[in-house]
Amino acid sequence: MQGSGFGLLSDIIIGIVGAVVCGYLFGLTGISAGGGLIGSIVSATLGAIALLFLLRLVKRA
Repeated sequence: MQGSGFGLLSDIIIGIVGAVVCGYLFGLTGISAGGGLIGSIVSATLGAIALLFLLRLVKRA
């Protein structure tokens, strides 16, 4: 993602929170990104990117 972020440590923490939230929501809704380690990495990455994207949109406004 281009542009100014929240700083390295904040981006890492936001990414971890996004990964946890996405993993919880995927489990709650029954969505599967695949089994095993690869599926977990994919869902965690999607959650981290989505939360960082949303927070940067809010920050711009």
